Amino acid sequence: MSQQFNPPHQWPQQQPQPGLTRARVTMPWYARLAWVWCLVLGVLAYSVVLQAMVATRNLNLFPTLLLIGALTVPLAVLLLTWAVGAQGRGASGIVTLTAVFGGVIGTTSAGVLEYATLKQLPWTGMLAVGVIEEAVKLIAPVVVFLVIGRRRPDLGVVIGVASGTGFAVLETMGYGLTALVATQGNLAAVEQTLLLRALLSPAGHVAWTGLTCFALWRMGQTGRKYAGLGFAGAYLLAVLLHAVWDGTASLLVHVVLAALSSGILITLIVVSARSGRRAP
Repeated sequence: MSQQFNPPHQWPQQQPQPGLTRARVTMPWYARLAWVWCLVLGVLAYSVVLQAMVATRNLNLFPTLLLIGALTVPLAVLLLTWAVGAQGRGASGIVTLTAVFGGVIGTTSAGVLEYATLKQLPWTGMLAVGVIEEAVKLIAPVVVFLVIGRRRPDLGVVIGVASGTGFAVLETMGYGLTALVATQGNLAAVEQTLLLRALLSPAGHVAWTGLTCFALWRMGQTGRKYAGLGFAGAYLLAVLLHAVWDGTASLLVHVVLAALSSGILITLIVVSARSGRRAP
């Protein structure tokens, strides 16, 4: 005689433990548009400082003019990358320090290494410049990559853009000062230098370092085969784009490279944002 088993009417449901659900933080609209405010206020501030310096002939305002002219566009790109990213927020301190130290360490290291390399191996030319600058811009991001606890997939491109921003700002300020000295105080030459480099900065250092750091952060994720080869390929591509950019004076080549680099950066920002939303 078999004994029937009567299951309970309802099995107990396992309740989710508090704190295990990831909260989705939504940025307010004005924070998402911070990059627009940066552009508008930067242009206004630049115009006011320029007019004041011309009217008063006060060269003490020149560093302020240089800073605003060099910072506005790269910072706007960084804020846009931050706004689009799904999980980039919450690491504002790391991003800020990366921009500051990435710029200072990168430009100083590049100046020393390029001088020594081109002095001993002048035939390496712009290829050596590309290799060196793309490497030194990774110093601060690599430190962040090794120290940070959780390598979120969408943080890489933000860190790369931050380091590229710091490098581009300081380099542009240097070029602006050089233009002022070389032209014996010609502000028109300085304006042209600042405008050209500001408009092209998203397609230069910002995009190239964003590319390499995107690949670097992919290496930190488990289950990704050939991630090391991906990083090596991204670094070589950044070096190639950099070397071709510096090695030619053709406007057509610069336009093509700018379009290609900008397209790469936009793609990486979108891909990183989606990866961040899917991350546990």
